[in-house]
Amino acid sequence: MTLSIAPGPLIVGFDGTELDGATIERLKHPAVGGVILFARNYSEPEQLKSLCRALTELRDPRLLITVDQEGGRVQRFREGFTRLPPLGTLGRWYRSHPDRARDLAYRHGRIMAAEVLGHGVDLSWAPVLDLDRGSTVIGDRAMADSPDAVADLAGYYIAGMRDAGMAACAKHFPGHGSVAADSHHEVVTDPRPWDELVEDLTPFARLSSQFQAVMMAHVCFTAYDERPAGFSSRWIDNSLRRQLGFSGLVVSDDLDMAGAAPAGGLDQRLAQAFEAGCDLALVCQPASVERLLEKDFDWPKPNPDALAGLYGRAMATIEEQTLVPEFRAWRESLQSIAETNHD
Repeated sequence: MTLSIAPGPLIVGFDGTELDGATIERLKHPAVGGVILFARNYSEPEQLKSLCRALTELRDPRLLITVDQEGGRVQRFREGFTRLPPLGTLGRWYRSHPDRARDLAYRHGRIMAAEVLGHGVDLSWAPVLDLDRGSTVIGDRAMADSPDAVADLAGYYIAGMRDAGMAACAKHFPGHGSVAADSHHEVVTDPRPWDELVEDLTPFARLSSQFQAVMMAHVCFTAYDERPAGFSSRWIDNSLRRQLGFSGLVVSDDLDMAGAAPAGGLDQRLAQAFEAGCDLALVCQPASVERLLEKDFDWPKPNPDALAGLYGRAMATIEEQTLVPEFRAWRESLQSIAETNHD
């Protein structure tokens, strides 16, 4: 029986390739609005379709189903999916063959989104708009080291996503690519002065009308605010909303990450993310989800119309698209590039 519950602000992770009773109960909690899938939730294409059907039938409005399917190092669904090259490949081509790179960016976004949507998943948290300037965790996940190149290529990538029927989520605002440390494992501080930080914001500023969500960075930009950006109203309300004019949904990065530690414990991180202006909070570890759902929080409700804009609307089934020679050729070309890059 489908339960009628308005979507809550948590996007949560869970274990396993199918839903057990405990997971079902957690996902029916009013604070939950969606899920994020990982490699631990995937074995093969038909299993994924079955899992997504089960997730869709739990709630009305249904849960938002998401994944990180960037390509390269960050591709959760591999067996049975096109092996996608890292986005950094686009920037390498852009330096000598910009038109070819733009075309590849469109294909990359289109194929990624079509395959994900074709298996029942609504949204890949993409594209990465960070700059490739020395970060150990971003690196070739970024399209290029130049903000102009990233903005140009990302526009074509987002167009590919859109034409497949997928919304876009830009990450990691205001930029994670120019500081070496990895916010998954440590507190990250970027001490650069404001006039240097501004360059990292360029892709977000130029494309702010083209994406429906923004994921924040767990990075402390001390020239602007001592707090990590995802817990800073200066970054979310002043910079992103007022200065850039962004009106979509703001999403925290995973609250379990070490880079969120300056905000305190898990409860404090959640509260501060919402107070700063996040509409959705990402909590990837099932144990953390369970602890939070036991708390008596005054859970905010994200804008239902904005949240509905993140649901996938596939233009055609994956089987129908596979019948198109051009679509097959795009998949083969991406696979060939990925194999050449050995990512």
